[in-house]
Amino acid sequence: MKQLLFLFALFNGDNLDNLVVENGCDVVVEEGAILLKGGDGWVRSHHMYQDFKLHVEWQALQAENYDAGIYLRAGREGSPFPKRGYQANMLQGKEGNIGKIPAATSTGLAKPAGEWNTFDITVVGNTVEMVINGKLAYKVDGIETEPGYVGIQVEVPKGGQFLIRKFDVVEIGYQSLFEGDDFAYWEGANEPAEKCWIVDDGTLQCTGAEGPWLRSKKMFGDFNFRLEYQLSPGGNSGVYVRVPPDGNHHRANDQEPKAGFEVQVLDDNDPKYQTLIDYQYCGSVYDIAGAAPRISRPAGEWNTLEINCKGQTITTAHNGQVIVHVTPETHPLILLREETGYLGLQNHQSVVKFRNLRIGPAMEYAAE
Repeated sequence: MKQLLFLFALFNGDNLDNLVVENGCDVVVEEGAILLKGGDGWVRSHHMYQDFKLHVEWQALQAENYDAGIYLRAGREGSPFPKRGYQANMLQGKEGNIGKIPAATSTGLAKPAGEWNTFDITVVGNTVEMVINGKLAYKVDGIETEPGYVGIQVEVPKGGQFLIRKFDVVEIGYQSLFEGDDFAYWEGANEPAEKCWIVDDGTLQCTGAEGPWLRSKKMFGDFNFRLEYQLSPGGNSGVYVRVPPDGNHHRANDQEPKAGFEVQVLDDNDPKYQTLIDYQYCGSVYDIAGAAPRISRPAGEWNTLEINCKGQTITTAHNGQVIVHVTPETHPLILLREETGYLGLQNHQSVVKFRNLRIGPAMEYAAE
């Protein structure tokens, strides 16, 4: 498996699907750009990042005393702005500076209000590098290594409106598990994948026909697995985690065969699923822990899903929010499940599409 610097568009030019608006600020998309329109708050990524490259293109609309910022490794706590993390300034005269890191300062590289600026920020370990409009501003140590979200500060009452037209992150240390054109990292479980799986328009798609589940060609232990999925109306699927070759993901006691587990993928909004057990809803660790809250988007829309496994501590995040946090103390049934095995994509005879599948190191996640 080759190493890949995985680029993910936090803003796709059309909508805010890959971002979460926090604390009630007013953010809209106009003419292919994000307009920071009103209020105080911030807009953050769905996923947390430890090591990454961030590309941002921004323009201040207020002629003087403009102020906003780019958050790095930020926590969700705090209102209207996050308490934990770092902010690269978009404050007039201090563009790019990080207040918590005295050496992270530079002047004279930003363009004035009404013109587009670029920040290219690289964060690896305890080092942060800032390039402004193609010129190195600084490369310094001093940033703490705890992972966190990246985001955009909205501070319109004090600092005016801004436009953002590019907001892309490269996830350093992640490997692609689907590059959009073949089954290179997957195989049908005991049958040809092509019986019910196709590659179509950059997606890995289950057609709904009878046939095998998809099994990864490699086994995994601790990891952080990220993907996007889209269900058809009433659709049902799942992600198998640490399963044996036969895909077993149910185990009620230690006398039964070894098993991994399943993270449910389901059209929660369909009327036929309104009376299920809590652990049967989307993002749940099936048989073990129910998702809370339930935040599935309607069938036909893309959702993000993240599965973090570190020992027998399991966290799932759905559309930017942690919905399951399992530990042996809170959910002792997880002790019946294996700590190494295959990943799998379930065929439940529903049409389901997957894209942007990638895997990286396990993260430290706390319950939210």
